[in-house]
Amino acid sequence: MTAGGAKTTQILSGLRVLDFGRYIAGPYCAALLGDLGAEVIRIEKREGSEDRFVQPIVPGAASGEGGEGAMFLQMNRNKLGLTLDPMTETGRKIVRRLVKTADVVVANLPPSTLAAMGLDYESLVAEKPDIILTTVSAFGHGGPYSERTGFDGVAQSMVGAAYLTGHPDEPTKSYAPWVDFGTASLAAFGTMAALMERARSGKGQVVEGALLSTALAYFNFHLIEQDLRKIDRVAIGNKSPYAGPADIVRTKDGWILVQVIGAPLFRRWAKLMGEDHWLTDPRFRDDSARGDHGAILSERTSKWAGQYSTDEALALLEKARIPAGPVLSPQQALDDPHIEAMHYLHPLAFPGLPKPAPVMETPVRLSRTPGTLRERAPLLGEHTDMILGELGYTSAEIAAFRAEGVI
Repeated sequence: MTAGGAKTTQILSGLRVLDFGRYIAGPYCAALLGDLGAEVIRIEKREGSEDRFVQPIVPGAASGEGGEGAMFLQMNRNKLGLTLDPMTETGRKIVRRLVKTADVVVANLPPSTLAAMGLDYESLVAEKPDIILTTVSAFGHGGPYSERTGFDGVAQSMVGAAYLTGHPDEPTKSYAPWVDFGTASLAAFGTMAALMERARSGKGQVVEGALLSTALAYFNFHLIEQDLRKIDRVAIGNKSPYAGPADIVRTKDGWILVQVIGAPLFRRWAKLMGEDHWLTDPRFRDDSARGDHGAILSERTSKWAGQYSTDEALALLEKARIPAGPVLSPQQALDDPHIEAMHYLHPLAFPGLPKPAPVMETPVRLSRTPGTLRERAPLLGEHTDMILGELGYTSAEIAAFRAEGVI
């Protein structure tokens, strides 16, 4: 609903997306399309896909009794749930009938697996000429690693990101799976572009995302620097090699991150620290030099911050208009007044959970046609009979599929 109470028409209303994804990159791409109004059908194995049970809310509980994981609840909002084994001949026949009704197929699977399931582009086009296939793989199609499996951390490690994170004696990947979420978002962006093009040409196409491609794109400027300057940087903890002070420092009661980039910010920082004479110190003449001497700047910032509580230090930094923020625990993030005021986290109830799960909304807001979180993630096979019935299968046929182990 809009602020005035009028009903909104969502951008992708009327489109059907088949989600054969697993974990994050495929399912979150489909979730973003679902947020914008597409009907998304999540297709899982009969016993449930592996990602349904990652980080279970109630460890040891069965599906539908709280055994679902936190990841699944986030990635699969606004979806219908269908169980199906596409590796059987009967399952592939059902897939073909399902594809005839679809606009987009999302699958983060290797090329050989796509072909085995009848989800390669040639097979899909034979059933629906204007279909859009959105694929996400670990390494992309065409190179020597095409058939390899991989996760977010593998991509972080292969582009230099883990090498330059942490400390020289211990490369560290990010706890947040930024490669997965970045790939999902780019895949959704590519799918939207393909849908726009299809509206003009009437033709579908393949949208291809890859974890390695995303990691390279997000980390590329570091590789450009290395290629052109051969600087061979190493990890330096939370400091920045490109500016300073930029570091996480301790306060009386916690930690804060202070990030100073550019001469105007450095002037304000030096004034706040009482170090105006550093403005003419050649060690700090520009961002690059300040990055080279970041340890000195971090030490000064740490000494200053240690005099204050986190709230006091942040208030003084904000008054000086210096970017800074608290280092929050997950619980503190849940309790943060700004996050709460912005209504970013939307409570969605799920069977078996002690209370609704705080699922993050569509992370970009549109003023007139916003994405919405309308429905919780589906129970395992919750909508199988309904979907197959809509495809024209009788109750007897559906029962036979279940007896055969296809659904």
